[in-house]
Amino acid sequence: MHVLIRGAGIAGLTLAHELVRAGAQVTVCDVRAGPAGSASWLAGGMLAPWCERESAEEPVLTLGRLAADWWDTALPGHVLRNGTLVVAPARDAAELNRFATRTGGHEWLDGDGVAALEPDLAGRFRRGLFFRDEAHLDPRRAMTALIAGLKAAGVRFAYGNDTPVEADRIADCTGMAAADDGLRGVRGEMLLLRTKEISLSRPVRLLHPRIPVYIVPREGHHFMVGATMIESDDDGPISARSTMELLNAAYSLHPAFAEAKMVETGAGVRPAYADNLPRVKQTREGISVNGFYRHGFLLSPAMAQEAAALILNERVEALDEAHG
Repeated sequence: MHVLIRGAGIAGLTLAHELVRAGAQVTVCDVRAGPAGSASWLAGGMLAPWCERESAEEPVLTLGRLAADWWDTALPGHVLRNGTLVVAPARDAAELNRFATRTGGHEWLDGDGVAALEPDLAGRFRRGLFFRDEAHLDPRRAMTALIAGLKAAGVRFAYGNDTPVEADRIADCTGMAAADDGLRGVRGEMLLLRTKEISLSRPVRLLHPRIPVYIVPREGHHFMVGATMIESDDDGPISARSTMELLNAAYSLHPAFAEAKMVETGAGVRPAYADNLPRVKQTREGISVNGFYRHGFLLSPAMAQEAAALILNERVEALDEAHG
């Protein structure tokens, strides 16, 4: 069976991986010349189903808890299983309590416990929540490695106007470019900072009543700062307001970020359905996989398995149960 996948974001790449494993012939096409610039390229890469459950429906936890194992198998060595640390300034202690009541899979830490996990945060926070079973990866390294592995397995990539038309099945994974009236755009903005003055071993979420922020460590003393969720399909540059809010949050976590170099800013529009959960749907051409909201790397493995099973006329009972 030859399957044409339209869209080389994380939805298309994970689906290609599942189909190739099942023996299908796969072609992936995209209007972009590569993964750079896509919403997936700007993602945080947190595999944090318990934290995300704070504001998401149960399937995000049910399906997302399998993601770290999937990524570990697909890309050995890319997943860092160091957990997630959630903290809040003393004045926002109520936010930390609220977060705890809406999530599971965590343990409370006192100030010494926070310092034991992240020595550079010693003395800065009185309490914290540690989600031991969560993980993270670098989306850019992961996408690059996934593409390389797919090419080695015989997957053809067609960019720009080089789009093949003959295929047994077509899977639409084009995100906001898909012809789906049920989708809306949710804008996400990010900063990439570089500093040698602070070291973190895991993603840290700083709670704030208006704009909770996450800071994710990456190689080379880089830190990804993000978390804006703006109901808009504007894919223009990051706003001055968001830049200031993200920088202020980073500074609140540790003053050393005041001297960090701003390496990059970015903004992307993520597709979402009304309930912020992704869908695998049948279409006249084949299927569509869309609506990942802010959960692309977390939920794409489970949705890829469901989509591949549908294409290959198989069933995945665990996924059926998770979707009710």
